Amino acid sequence: QVHLVESGGGLVQDGDSLRLSCATSGRGVSRYAMGWFRQAPGKERWFVAGISLVDSRTNYADSVKGRFTISRDNTKNTVNLQMSSLKPEDTGVYYCAAAPTYYYTADGRLVANWDYWGQGTQVTVPS
Repeated sequence: QVHLVESGGGLVQDGDSLRLSCATSGRGVSRYAMGWFRQAPGKERWFVAGISLVDSRTNYADSVKGRFTISRDNTKNTVNLQMSSLKPEDTGVYYCAAAPTYYYTADGRLVANWDYWGQGTQVTVPS
């Protein structure tokens, strides 16, 4: 069984930075793809960033490229999301997810079965 626990959310101002962490545990999780998703009020959950834990290949949504960085820390079994230049539209609940099966398309897009989810952490950037 895989367990994911997010932390690091909070209330920040427009232009601030914030670092989210996802603590991972469970057999085989080191070989999974990991991702961060965002869900704004009244909207569907939306892919933000992903990383392959095997080769550290990363993918980002266009709206966060250059502002967000996903990374992993194998010594602490965590996957982090460093967010900078935050905007009000970044507001939402951020979820960590794990995918035991995944592949990359010819153009480098990550396609994954996100089977495991954390409980989420709230990020609020007032307008």
